[in-house]
Amino acid sequence: MLNVQNVNTYISHKKIVADATFNLQPGSITGLIGPNGAGKTTIMKTILGLTKFDGHIQVNQQPVTENQHAALTNVGALIEHPAIYPFLTGQQNLALYSRDADDMHQLIAQLGMTNYIQHKAKGYSLGMKQKLGIAIALLNHPQLVILDEPMNGLDVEATIGVRDLIHQYAAQGTAFLISSHILSELQKVMTQIILINHGKIIVNQSIAAFNELHQQDYQLRTEDIQATANLFKRYTIPYVLADQVFQVKREDIFQIQDLLYQQHLHLQELTPLTTNFEQIVVSILNQQRGADHDA
Repeated sequence: MLNVQNVNTYISHKKIVADATFNLQPGSITGLIGPNGAGKTTIMKTILGLTKFDGHIQVNQQPVTENQHAALTNVGALIEHPAIYPFLTGQQNLALYSRDADDMHQLIAQLGMTNYIQHKAKGYSLGMKQKLGIAIALLNHPQLVILDEPMNGLDVEATIGVRDLIHQYAAQGTAFLISSHILSELQKVMTQIILINHGKIIVNQSIAAFNELHQQDYQLRTEDIQATANLFKRYTIPYVLADQVFQVKREDIFQIQDLLYQQHLHLQELTPLTTNFEQIVVSILNQQRGADHDA
C-alpha cells in the first residue's frame, strides 16, 4: 500500500530525514515512534508530498512527488492539528470532503459526535476538534490513513472508540501509519513498529518479531529448587533465584529444558516475563546514542 525507498527530506537545505526505507501492507497498523524532533511528523508530511525530498514514495504503486499528488486520492490524514473551518459546523466540515453521506453519518455516530455535530466548530473543545479531524481522515474508506498524535485531547471513552475504529478499518484493508507519544495506546493497536531517531530509522519490524527479540527473561519453577540450582551452576547457566522461582535468559531455555529432562527434574512453570514496552524503546534509543558517541 505504501512504499518508501531511500527518502531524504530537507528543510531549509538541512537534511531532516535520512535514507528512510519501509513498506506498509494493506491492513497493517504501523506505529511510528521516536523522541521529539526525531523526524516523525516530517516523514508523514513527506509521504503527503508537503516537503522537499529525494528518493521514491509510492502509494498503491502510484508515485508521490512534490508536484504530483494523484496518488493521494485515497489517503486520509491528520497531521499536527485538525484542518477545520471554525465558522462551519462539524457536519459542514465533514461534508466538504465526504463522497458518501451514509459513511459520514456512521462516523459521526461511531465517534460520539451526534450531540454537537450541528454546532459551529469554533466552540469545540480540543477533544471535539480531534475527533472531527479523525473523522475527516477516515471519510470515504481510504486505503491509507496517516495519523499524527490521534489520541491527543481524547478522554478514555473516546480513545477506546478511536482504537476500535482503527481495528475496524484495518480489518477492511486500510493501512495505518500512526505517530503517538502514548506508547501504551499505540502498543494496543500496532502490528508493525518503526523507531526513528535523529531522522534515521533504527527499528523496522513486525511487533511480533520485536517482542520476541526483546523478550529476554523467563520465570522458571521446578520440583527441586536445590537440584536445579546445582545443575545451573554445573553448566554455568546464569540465573537469579528469588522466592523459590528462577529467572533465566531466553537464549538458555532450550538447554535448560534438555538438562532438566536428562536429570529427571520436572518443570512446574515456565513463563516469559513481560517487559515494559516503553523501557525497551528507551533502552534502544540509549544504545544508539552510545553507539553514535563511540563512533
